[in-house]
Amino acid sequence: MSRYSPVTEEIAAELKKIVGEKYVICNDAEKLEPYSHDETPGKEWGRMPEAVVRPSSADEIAKIAKLANERMVPITPRGAGSGLSGGAVPLHGGIVISLDRMNKVLELDKDNMMITVEAGVIANDINEHIREHGLFYAGYPMSMETCYIGGNVAENAGGGKAVKYGVTARYVLGLEVVTPAGEIVQMGGKLLKDVTGYNMVQLMVGSEGTLGIITKVILKLIPLPKYQVDLLCLFKSSEEAIAAVPRIMTSSGITPTSIEYMDRESVQESCKYLNENISYQDAGAMLLVTVDGSEKELVEKDYETVGTLCEKLGAFEVYVADNPTTSERIWKIRRNIPEAFSVFSKRQCGEDIVVPPASIPLIVAEFKKLAAKYSVRIPSYGHAGDGNLHSRISCGTDWSDEKWKSTLPKILEELYSLVNKLGGKISGEHGIGHKRKKYMRTVVSEEYIGMLKAVKRALDPNYILNPGKIFDL
Repeated sequence: MSRYSPVTEEIAAELKKIVGEKYVICNDAEKLEPYSHDETPGKEWGRMPEAVVRPSSADEIAKIAKLANERMVPITPRGAGSGLSGGAVPLHGGIVISLDRMNKVLELDKDNMMITVEAGVIANDINEHIREHGLFYAGYPMSMETCYIGGNVAENAGGGKAVKYGVTARYVLGLEVVTPAGEIVQMGGKLLKDVTGYNMVQLMVGSEGTLGIITKVILKLIPLPKYQVDLLCLFKSSEEAIAAVPRIMTSSGITPTSIEYMDRESVQESCKYLNENISYQDAGAMLLVTVDGSEKELVEKDYETVGTLCEKLGAFEVYVADNPTTSERIWKIRRNIPEAFSVFSKRQCGEDIVVPPASIPLIVAEFKKLAAKYSVRIPSYGHAGDGNLHSRISCGTDWSDEKWKSTLPKILEELYSLVNKLGGKISGEHGIGHKRKKYMRTVVSEEYIGMLKAVKRALDPNYILNPGKIFDL
């Protein structure tokens, strides 16, 4: 028997009073369906909500949360739905709170180099808004053109520039959060230093919508780099390419903006998908290395140093992209790898492991052995410069659903065990959600999980906020 109450006609009527009838979806399976899943491959990760509500303010969200808490109806906050862990999926039905209408830039504070935005602002729009002022928000992820900043904060999203600039958490200075009980709490502010009690801002960052609903974010900005150059370095083998990553970090004397790794399978599938004709036939793997800065001569010196080092480490070709058109061409290949594999196989599983950066060559070699053992493909790509790799486990078209469902858990158990042995974790930026929660104990202790549960109980005693994510209670 469920601990939760359904969304009754009475509750639906209350929701309509709060946000307006046109912003509540009930009893319409076709309109509810888009809110039943995120971008996680596989229909098995989806669940249908009973109602979707699209508020326009924190006050409205507070009223919704208070109503849900009193009636024991589960609520699931949702940004753009671009997640890859089932984090925005309403596992227990109930109410999905969509933040899409809360999409305003509230203030650009140029003097303090900060911006205040609502949670539904698209990440890329922030940089579009501040570009003319010579400012830059560096914490955005690869899906910057679709994802919402609130979701980025909830997942502590990373991205291609994290090697030099870090992930979302580094730039979050303040939050407005609605608690499960319907209270509106201000955390942090326009402060670069603040030890006034526990660091509640950073507790909320990466909490996956299980502790509070983020409605407003204050972000730190930095000066916009004036010059950027991308190097596409082709290697004969993945072993040479991936072994070059820690050497670039330690031997060049330069901190690249990004070091993206793409194995042969990833490049091939993406180029086919895009009808791209970059010469990859002789390449076993590629590195996409970016350097940027405020002085043209220094950027030129840096990319020449990195390019020369890559050639010494085995790169047989180094392409230089020093203008927006050519840069976009090669970054497009990297960004479209997940989409390309979605076309290749309907049966696939996207992983997001992270290991100490120097262990990247070891984990890639182990994944190759694992793929051979189970006769599957495990192409790897991602943010090799900070130890975060994405691996897309997929099988051939001759596999049955039954074979895939019985084999995949075995692969994941071994994969996560390998990651754990190298001091890694099962998610670098996509989160645990409900996709990875049963594997948490592979990489963390029972005592650690107990601490997480204690925090959840303290802030959400009725367990109504995004239940069933990260761990079970």
